[in-house]
Amino acid sequence: MKQDEAYMYRCIQLAQLGRGNVEPNPMVGSALVYKDEIIGEGYHAKYGEAHAEVNCINSVSEENKHLIQFATLYVSLEPCAHFGKTPPCADLIVKEKIPKVIIGCSDSFEQVAGKGIEKLINAGIDVKVGVLGKECIELNKRFFTFHNKKRPYIILKWAETNNQFIGTKDERLLITNDTTNKLVHKWRSEEAAILIGMNTALQDNPQLNSRLPIKNIHQPIRLVIDKHLQLPSTLNIFNPSQRTILFNYIIDKEENGILFVQINKDKNLLEEILSACYKFGIQSILVEGGAITLQSFINQNLWDEARIITNTTLSINEGINAPKLLFNKLANTFMLENDKVNIYENKFSKS
Repeated sequence: MKQDEAYMYRCIQLAQLGRGNVEPNPMVGSALVYKDEIIGEGYHAKYGEAHAEVNCINSVSEENKHLIQFATLYVSLEPCAHFGKTPPCADLIVKEKIPKVIIGCSDSFEQVAGKGIEKLINAGIDVKVGVLGKECIELNKRFFTFHNKKRPYIILKWAETNNQFIGTKDERLLITNDTTNKLVHKWRSEEAAILIGMNTALQDNPQLNSRLPIKNIHQPIRLVIDKHLQLPSTLNIFNPSQRTILFNYIIDKEENGILFVQINKDKNLLEEILSACYKFGIQSILVEGGAITLQSFINQNLWDEARIITNTTLSINEGINAPKLLFNKLANTFMLENDKVNIYENKFSKS
């Protein structure tokens, strides 16, 4: 069992190499093992391209290809059984006569949902499911939340002083240090979209992009709540460098690269926005709005994770109070110089 876990952990490591490039597909890693030696490994590197199992099998050297039919395939997620952008991976496994497949977790996506496992078993393959299952589900928590709850995975993020203010009423307050800022830009590159409200757009004029010096880094979709279309077109959110979606009560159109999405003012604002994001296939949202926007997500229990950065050396006499988190469980905490980063999970996240 420990040996199986070791190889599955390697699959998880490989899968993470595809972060930010495979959505809306899940991250998947795979390893092919013969007599306790990895003879092939691969991961899903880019949406629309070969899946992990294909890359794994193709990586086997010519001198070892005859060993494939005697090897065990490890894969972090159930192999697909349907034709999408690529042929079914389950069919390839059957074709290669791989005798044993060990799977981290099953796939809840309706076009897979056990069909891959069933196809392998029907072909006489020895299938084992659930090795490091919890870790494999955690790896693709965005994917599973999207398909199971029919909404994006929601991450709240804010920075606060050591006496719990997120800013002043008159000017922008720089709270985090340079090291933490780099981490925030990494976070942005890992999510499908970033959401802010009108006040944050006006007061901070943010770019809502990832400015790490990495070639072809993933840039999130900018989501902005502007109910009455009051924001001036000169703001950074309207530049054409990224896709921008403006949620409002007035119009439904696309103009100058900006998608205006009209939402029903008689219905719940956040639920309407998340429903629209689900239809657009947006699997995760980093909420970087102000106190009102953040607290709205908290009060409606529409969040999965919260990342709170506290400058332990900065205090101000008065300002805008930080949001108050509810139903939380501390999952991780660490220091970056004078900044303390706390990661919380929602114990009772709403579907």
